[in-house]
Amino acid sequence: MLKVSIVGSVGIPARYGGFETLVQYLTYYLGRKLDITVYCSGPTYRNDKRKSYNKAHLKYIPLSGNGIQSVIYDIVSFIHAVCSSDVVLVLGVSGSIILPFYRIFNRTKRIITNIDGLEHKRQKWSKLARAYLKFSERMAVKYSDVVLSDNKAIQRYVKQEYGIDSVFIPYGGDHVEKIALKDRFREKYRLPNTYAFKVCRIEPENNIHLVLEAFNKMQRPLVVVGNWDNSKYGRQLREKYADIPYLILLDPIYNQKILNQLRSNATLYIHGHSAGGTNPALLEAMSLGLPVFAFDCPYNRETTYDKAVYFRDEDELYELISTNGKQEMLRKLGQEMYVLAHEQYTWDKITRQYMDLFLSHRYSDEKVAKKAKK
Repeated sequence: MLKVSIVGSVGIPARYGGFETLVQYLTYYLGRKLDITVYCSGPTYRNDKRKSYNKAHLKYIPLSGNGIQSVIYDIVSFIHAVCSSDVVLVLGVSGSIILPFYRIFNRTKRIITNIDGLEHKRQKWSKLARAYLKFSERMAVKYSDVVLSDNKAIQRYVKQEYGIDSVFIPYGGDHVEKIALKDRFREKYRLPNTYAFKVCRIEPENNIHLVLEAFNKMQRPLVVVGNWDNSKYGRQLREKYADIPYLILLDPIYNQKILNQLRSNATLYIHGHSAGGTNPALLEAMSLGLPVFAFDCPYNRETTYDKAVYFRDEDELYELISTNGKQEMLRKLGQEMYVLAHEQYTWDKITRQYMDLFLSHRYSDEKVAKKAKK
């Protein structure tokens, strides 16, 4: 059985994050077909360490999978993985500085790297951190056997920047489910009969300030779930808008059933992300059939196949909701998002693409071995 190791995620069972959700469903669909090992952050799972999950072996590294420590975490995970696997799937580029050193001694293992959402372009990082991430990205592209892009805009970037044809595989979103809104749940979260919804990390690149101000001007209900207390930006926004009754600002919710109940009963999904490739939260909203108003950037247009409604600033969002917010128009837009999501972004389809990619290397190695014998 082909041995595949997955490094770069915080781990499974998934608690949050696009990579973690990807690993969760890769192991769910492929755990019986491949010998999979997933590397997990020990501190994150200190109270829930399992030997296996979804038929995959779990290995714990005593380092954090986030922040500056994640660089060492990824490197240690990679070194361990290449010693015991046929294929290593690397998620993200933060530990990719190890790749050129590894290639000096070994070229037999197949390295597949998903370069994520061009982290070096995010303004939240310092100049030094962005320079490091750009260098790591270059190492990942140069020394990986296959480069994965989760968005066609990123695929174009890789081609233009490095002259490399990367493989496009997005994520799935059909793991979400519609749940009827219970009265006690509505009362707990002070939910009105109709509301727009947004869930995200509270960062400037997700344009929460823009969205909040537009809905404040409209005086229309908006529910936002996010980590408000993790940054000065988030704390300032919460302080500014906390007393406005139609703006409901909720702390992070990691319980999938609660989150599904909140968003599946929304009338509109607002996606303010301006960076990061294909965003899992957007796919989840589309899979639920929510009409999507998205920030106008190449990543979001590619994900929604130019079928959503797009805005560039708060005034434009205000005008678009005023003119496109009729019930029949929203119903039609939501149906288009639903059909698109269930055609393009199902986990069955995504995991089959990964399976084909893993197996193509095995067959390639077999051909090389046969030629060598001749």
